[in-house]
Amino acid sequence: MRLGTTLIKTSVFALLASTAIANGTDEVPDDVIAAQRAALAETTANVGFGPQAPRDLRTLEGENLRVFSKAPAHTQMNLCNIHFHEGAEHAGGEFTTFLGNGDGEGFGTGFGYDGDLSEAELRPLDAPIGKGEKGLLSPGDTIEVHYVHTTAQIEPGPTLGACLDDETGNPQLRVETQVMVLVNDDAALDFTELAAVSQVNGYWQAPNIPTDTGTPIGYLGSTTGPSYNEQGSPFQVTWSVRPEVIKVSIASLAAWYDNNIFEEDHAHGVRNLVLNRALLAPIPN
Repeated sequence: MRLGTTLIKTSVFALLASTAIANGTDEVPDDVIAAQRAALAETTANVGFGPQAPRDLRTLEGENLRVFSKAPAHTQMNLCNIHFHEGAEHAGGEFTTFLGNGDGEGFGTGFGYDGDLSEAELRPLDAPIGKGEKGLLSPGDTIEVHYVHTTAQIEPGPTLGACLDDETGNPQLRVETQVMVLVNDDAALDFTELAAVSQVNGYWQAPNIPTDTGTPIGYLGSTTGPSYNEQGSPFQVTWSVRPEVIKVSIASLAAWYDNNIFEEDHAHGVRNLVLNRALLAPIPN
C-alpha cells in the first residue's frame, strides 16, 4: 500500500510540476511542495527512520524517538568530502530569507543571506560559474558549504561514498556547516583557502573552517539533498551549523572548481526544510 500511495503522490507531483513548466513559470506551485511533504510523511511513518535534516534552527522541538550518540569533534575525525548547496538548506542565523519553491527538484529554493550587499559586490559576471544546466552561481548567491567528516580511515574524495569504507560498517558522520554569500570582490575571503585540505595530528582536516562565525548550533539529523524530498535518509549525522554568514570571492570559487580533489563543478540542490516533528530530534537548549 505504501508503494502504491507513493507512486500516486509522485505522479501528482510530476503532473503539477509539468503544468507549471507548460504555463511558462520557473517556480512550482505550493501544491508540489505539499505533495512532496505528504509523500515524505507517508514513506517514513512508523518504519524507524531517525531524525532528518535540514531544519529550521530556530525551532528546538522534535519528537523523533531514534537516538544515537553525537559524533566526536571534527578534529578527531577524517574530513572525507567538501561540497555545497545553492541556497542555504537550513534556516536560521543570518540566513532566513526564503528564496521560493524553486523547480521542485532542489534548485531555486533554500534560504538566502539576510544582509545587504553593495553594487560593487553584486557586479555581474560575463556568465555564471559552474558546469551543466543547474547549480550555476552568480554574485549575490548564497551557498551552504558542508565539510563532511567520518570516523572511518579514508582519504578525502568525491561524493559521500568517500566517507565509507569496507572496514567500518557504521562510521560516525559529522557535518561542519558554513553558509557563505558570493561577492564580486577579490578582497573577500578566498574559497580555495577555506577548502584547503591537509593532515593534522594524523587526521585529514580542512584546517581553515571558520571559527569566528558564531557558536555552532548542533543537532542530530541525516544526510540532505533533494533526493530525500519524498523518502527518508537512513544515515545518522551530527550537524554543527554556524549562524553567521561570510562573504567569499566568487572568482576564488571558480578557481577551486578548476582544481579540487572532490571533482565538484556546480552547486547541489536543496532538500525541502523538514517540518514534520516526527522526523526531527529536539535541539538541546
